[in-house]
Amino acid sequence: MKKLIAGVILLGILSSCGNKKAKIDPFASITKEVDSIRYKTDSIHQEELPEEPQPIQADESFDDFIYNFASDDVLQRQRVKFPLPYYNGDKKLNIDEHRWKHDDLFTKQHYYTLLFDKEEDMDLVGDTTLTSVQVEWIFVKTRMMKKYYFERIKGAWMLEAINLRPIGQDDDEDFVEFFGRFAVDSLFQSQRIREPLIFVTSDPDDDFSILETTLDRDQWFAFKPELPSERLSNINYGQRNDDNSTTKILALKGIGNGFSNILYFRRKAGGWELYKFEDTSI
Repeated sequence: MKKLIAGVILLGILSSCGNKKAKIDPFASITKEVDSIRYKTDSIHQEELPEEPQPIQADESFDDFIYNFASDDVLQRQRVKFPLPYYNGDKKLNIDEHRWKHDDLFTKQHYYTLLFDKEEDMDLVGDTTLTSVQVEWIFVKTRMMKKYYFERIKGAWMLEAINLRPIGQDDDEDFVEFFGRFAVDSLFQSQRIREPLIFVTSDPDDDFSILETTLDRDQWFAFKPELPSERLSNINYGQRNDDNSTTKILALKGIGNGFSNILYFRRKAGGWELYKFEDTSI
């Protein structure tokens, strides 16, 4: 009996000592290492993919930005706010990033065009304080306009929406319709040129001087640039483009080639005419 009691006591002592022994997890060190690697990976991923695009030097001027945006596929994808709202008349769809196709805009052309109603509005080009700009394609034959809406957010330009819509028309001769014919019909063109035509150009003897003279119709056809007939581009920096305006200015700006022509039109007796031509190409 004494041996039985002693055995029970000994068993209790051994059990008590066993309960005080720390429980060992054979996978603890591996788990800790995996967690450490996972944390480092997540941290690196967050650093590589910032939530907001960081401004670059080209963001200071919209003209510099839009050229980089159209030329660089990586930058373009970073600067499109996906899913991108795309409006086609009354219909709306959202373009996801995997469905986005690189848009060259006008960078594959030798020049792009700008539209203004007033000469003073041309001073908006190069304004570094702008926060909202629209890039437009005007399709002459179909009378449609495709507009890209850009906003500068925390210093970085972002494409926020695209809108495709018909161009309105009033009772007077529409400028887009007029220009579409003016660009391709030489007889019509000769009838819509003021004579003499005011001509402004660089002084061949002095690069810093401007000459103002006149051209007759034959001289116009000798000096005139190749005119776009299918579509016009435009960058709306904030200038008004009123369908009822009695004056229109079409600037043709070269892309990296020094080309610069400006055509000045006015509405006279309900119809448009070219009254001034400027060629200050380098």
